[in-house]
Amino acid sequence: MVIEKNKAVFVHYTLTEGTADGQLVETTENREPLAFIYGIGMMIPDFEKNLTGLKSGDQFAFGIEAANAYGTYDEGALVEVPKSIFEVEGKVEEGLLEIGNVLPLQDNEGNHMQGMVAAVSDSTVKIDFNHPMAGVDLFFTGHVANVRDAEQAELDHGHIHGDGGHHH
Repeated sequence: MVIEKNKAVFVHYTLTEGTADGQLVETTENREPLAFIYGIGMMIPDFEKNLTGLKSGDQFAFGIEAANAYGTYDEGALVEVPKSIFEVEGKVEEGLLEIGNVLPLQDNEGNHMQGMVAAVSDSTVKIDFNHPMAGVDLFFTGHVANVRDAEQAELDHGHIHGDGGHHH
């Protein structure tokens, strides 16, 4: 069975920055494979495009430019906010505003988002709302572990059930 729309796909992969020899980002080695339904918008479109037509056992190796992955780095997504917004009863929680910490935040309309602490001064905090992988070219190597028809319940829920997937 080949990878095409509405197939349940299970892949083992290693993701590195830029090239196969780049810095390791993550791997499924010695873990469950990545499980997803092909063609419903769960994955980076170029990731899916590079898997199209492969079948169980096939190997893959391909790169995706940053612009087609998590986007280019946007300096406009760095926002400086008053340090005081993080205070509770006049104090900022110890360790909260450490550079690199990812904070759950909410805008004025109640929309939830995450931002990374990029810089801290006496009165302000610079928050980076770029995706952590923005500006990074990706390189995937791996193999297709399995391809099967997605069950109707999986299509209805938008994710794989059972082994390698979501458990209700």
